[in-house]
Amino acid sequence: MLVGIALLAGMDASAKWMVVGNIHALQLLAVRSVVIVIALLAGYWLRNNLQQLRPQRPWIQAARGTSGIIAPLTFFLGLKYLPLTDAVVVFFTSVFAVTIISALFLREQVGWHRTAAVIIGYLGVVVAMAPSGTGSLPGYLLVLVSSVSYAILFTSGRWLSETESVASLVFSYNAGVGLVACLLLPMFWTSMNATEWMLVMLLSLLAVSGHFAITYAFSLAEASAISPFEYSAILWALLLDYFLWDKVPPLATLCGAALIILSGLYVLHRESKNKTTSADP
Repeated sequence: MLVGIALLAGMDASAKWMVVGNIHALQLLAVRSVVIVIALLAGYWLRNNLQQLRPQRPWIQAARGTSGIIAPLTFFLGLKYLPLTDAVVVFFTSVFAVTIISALFLREQVGWHRTAAVIIGYLGVVVAMAPSGTGSLPGYLLVLVSSVSYAILFTSGRWLSETESVASLVFSYNAGVGLVACLLLPMFWTSMNATEWMLVMLLSLLAVSGHFAITYAFSLAEASAISPFEYSAILWALLLDYFLWDKVPPLATLCGAALIILSGLYVLHRESKNKTTSADP
């Protein structure tokens, strides 16, 4: 899990480097999705297991994949206006969005403990943004949209997992994102030099490797045991911001991050406790 999070942090840093250099986020997503789809097809073909990629509910998977471009697109766009640390901190509010969406649409019971944690978590975003937030308001709003979109993807994936394999969910999602990105690409394409091509290929490789490592981690251990390690992304963001962009977050951002992390961990704790209690009988 720690390796996977570190790889994805490297992917985010590569994306920020490129969008700040005026390479459009859609261009990154198009290349990244094509590489991921080819890698999945090649990997499962070599294992003679291509049927794992076949969706059982293709139309729903197609809708999820094509609309799912909003989450990575808004995050990458937000990176142009925010330090990496700010973007990662705000994105972690997806934990709270998942709780809200699960209560509204999956009819999960959410007690006052988790409700209070969600409220405190979103207050952490306000603390991180004002009054000395180092990014601009459009950047914060884009990343908030990304966190909600990711929460919808996560919740829909959990619902679809009753009939769909993890491999088919990953494949269909990336195929959908790649299709939309490639269709829109002619409007946003910018010619890239050799260094930029190497960076976008590195970004794609980091994405594939990171998602593989995290998926493998979840196959080895309970989600409640390894999910807290996701917050190591904030440490990587701090280090990358400092060494690549000479950025040090203000105290307000760190205080907001602390509120978000503590609230998120408490939400995970309560979810784990509720699952254990419901399983006792």
